[in-house]
Amino acid sequence: MAQFFQIHPDNPQPRLIRRAVDIVLEGGVIIYPTDSCYALGCQIGGRDAMERIRRIRQVDEKHNFTLVCRDLSEITTYARIDNQDFRLLKALTPGPYTFIHQATRQVPRRLMHPKRKSIGIRVPDHVTCLALLAELGQPVLSTTLILPGDELPLTDPYEMREILNHQVDLVIDGGFCGLEPTTVVDMTGETPEVVRRGKGDTSVFEQ
Repeated sequence: MAQFFQIHPDNPQPRLIRRAVDIVLEGGVIIYPTDSCYALGCQIGGRDAMERIRRIRQVDEKHNFTLVCRDLSEITTYARIDNQDFRLLKALTPGPYTFIHQATRQVPRRLMHPKRKSIGIRVPDHVTCLALLAELGQPVLSTTLILPGDELPLTDPYEMREILNHQVDLVIDGGFCGLEPTTVVDMTGETPEVVRRGKGDTSVFEQ
């Protein structure tokens, strides 16, 4: 059965954050809040946990996961970023954007796009999520919590626990997040390309 932590959205309780990190490091699958939607997450090297997330979402090995990072310096460990890209990311992070970059050798091959060798990365603007990432000291491998057959993500942590009680190890109740996913920007070409319009403002890419 899944544990259920009610974490204060403005002042996350350190004890609960530490316990949540322990669950991740022990190979668990967690549901946690971000600045766009609730997400499913696990340790970056957690192959079994990643497969559990795939089963929950009913997606195959082609599904693109995202590395949710604590800051820009962590992003540069996993994504190849030039000076121009760095300035753009610095202006837009933390925030509700997912950026697709060429992956570095620090990214396991199974997490990359099979042909383009790219990876999605982001830094969320959410107190609880950032506290979790800071304590963990590494990215969380994530995907939006949308159940098979649904068009919108789940928003009620109590409903999440009821539905996924035996499929995840922890549900973090961090309050209402929203329904709108991140804006996805492909940074692998000569110029940034918005491939999905979401919560993040796209006007900066249209100038």
